[in-house]
Amino acid sequence: MFIPDNVSQYTNVYDVLKERGFIEQTTHDEEIRELLGKESVKFYIGFDPTADCLHVGHFMQVIIMMWMQKFGHTPIVLIGGGTAMVGDPSGRTDMRQMMTTETIQHNCDQFKKLFDKFIDFDEDFKYDGNGANKAPEAGKAVCVNNATWLMPLNYIDFIRDIGRHFSVNNMLRAECFKQRLEKGLSFLEFNYMLMQSYDFMALCRDLDCKMEFGGNDQWSNILGGVDLCRRELQKQVYGMTFSLLTTSEGKKMGKTQKGALWLDANKTTPYEFYQYWRNVEDADVNKCLRMLTFLPMEEVNRLSALKVAEINKAKEVLAYEVTKLVHGAEEAEKAQSAARALFAGGGDMANVPTTTMEKARFEGEGIGVVSLIKELKLVPSNGEGFRTIEQGGLSINDEKVTDKKLMITLDTFKEDGTILIKKGKKTFHKVQLQ
Repeated sequence: MFIPDNVSQYTNVYDVLKERGFIEQTTHDEEIRELLGKESVKFYIGFDPTADCLHVGHFMQVIIMMWMQKFGHTPIVLIGGGTAMVGDPSGRTDMRQMMTTETIQHNCDQFKKLFDKFIDFDEDFKYDGNGANKAPEAGKAVCVNNATWLMPLNYIDFIRDIGRHFSVNNMLRAECFKQRLEKGLSFLEFNYMLMQSYDFMALCRDLDCKMEFGGNDQWSNILGGVDLCRRELQKQVYGMTFSLLTTSEGKKMGKTQKGALWLDANKTTPYEFYQYWRNVEDADVNKCLRMLTFLPMEEVNRLSALKVAEINKAKEVLAYEVTKLVHGAEEAEKAQSAARALFAGGGDMANVPTTTMEKARFEGEGIGVVSLIKELKLVPSNGEGFRTIEQGGLSINDEKVTDKKLMITLDTFKEDGTILIKKGKKTFHKVQLQ
């Protein structure tokens, strides 16, 4: 298990989550704390498969499930194969792209593979929205897909039985809809809250699921589910939301030059992943150590109290711990070694991000430097490449590039057939000839 036994002085997971700053809103604060302290609770978190990989925004929810499982509760991981057909309007200013059922199924399968890295599942458990084949094995999580019960629903029956419990006036006051009304909200998306609420009701009815967790942007949807369980089942269930992973300036973390910070090494290399956390702002070190590592709070507070140059030691620990959690100790050590090789002159250069390119491409006139760094995804566009050079932000083999039309030829490469490109102070990339 990832989480050490001595990680907290508390025995109630509610107090642990509170201590680490996760909990933002709850439907019934005292009742939830009491419930989590006295019995093993089934709870669920939903993940819509809008891509074929989890990113760091999802990772907070994964960590919550890991904490809950550590303290004896049963995670129900709901993959939204059904809700992804509609698209969640929460936290968005535009409508999501529609996906085919084949794409959604592929994304669902990829999500499950990643969840397996972090959570211990009962693989024999099956649930189709009518009933389960057995009770979940003690201490194990279960995975369900809401396509199995949402897709066969009869629309007329659904709006008669479920839709009657929802007030349009109240829905329009919900934050997830309110912010979309000016730009336009489709009726398709307006159904999303009913579908997510129905998920909670089905899991409560058939699996005795008592809680739904989610990011802060899910508050309105969670309240809808709590209310539906009360009206349809006469059962009291509970909701809790967690802070989204944001910087001290309120911006979402996990955005990079190349897009999202993915949890798959094929999309974001362990080195790039490590470097992201190594380079967070000083003000964000405490939050990241609290929420993204399983270090005891005394160690979190000690590290985040370091000042000036010493804070870099805390950032190294943060980057190593998060990379170890996502990619394993071996990859974390390689990434740390590569970073030290570049920044401190020690360690192993072999782990620096490397692209192998055909020797023939650099023969004769070669390749323009801006075209090369764009191809390597060090910049998103030619314009950005030119600006980087104008501002003195690009070096090749430790020499600053001043000519925006510089051609990279075989003569540019060192005897070992490599060049080292440096963009800004922190981004390195090696090109190796083959």
